[in-house]
Amino acid sequence: MRPTVSDLMTPDPYGVGAGATIQEAAQLMRDADIGDVLVVGDDGRLCGIVTDRDLVVRAVAEGSDPAGTQVEDVCNHKVVSITSRDPVDAALSLMREHNIRRLPVVDRDNLVGIVTLGDLSADHDVTPVVADISQAPPNN
Repeated sequence: MRPTVSDLMTPDPYGVGAGATIQEAAQLMRDADIGDVLVVGDDGRLCGIVTDRDLVVRAVAEGSDPAGTQVEDVCNHKVVSITSRDPVDAALSLMREHNIRRLPVVDRDNLVGIVTLGDLSADHDVTPVVADISQAPPNN
């Protein structure tokens, strides 16, 4: 049987509300030793993703106040996601196509996990995908 995303994803990913500050997001990243936080709207649905790079490039470098700038102002709202039932190969294809290293896992509008290149690397050769992503221009 082909492995699915649910076999490799990290369940219950870290997230913050869209109105959280970038300082709160950065502190969560530090405390959890992660490089991204999912952003959830008032309706409980995934509405964005913010990475440590987003915080630096879109906020700190622009002189934004970390305690006064909301995550929704710097996060990527064009989130590519996958379902837990999708095959792992589909996750790799999406990562390559969109030059991303992380995919939120959403089932029926509910955020259920996240799958990263690191999660996939244990069972798959991700070297070609990493090479493609590394050569692509920055997308944030």
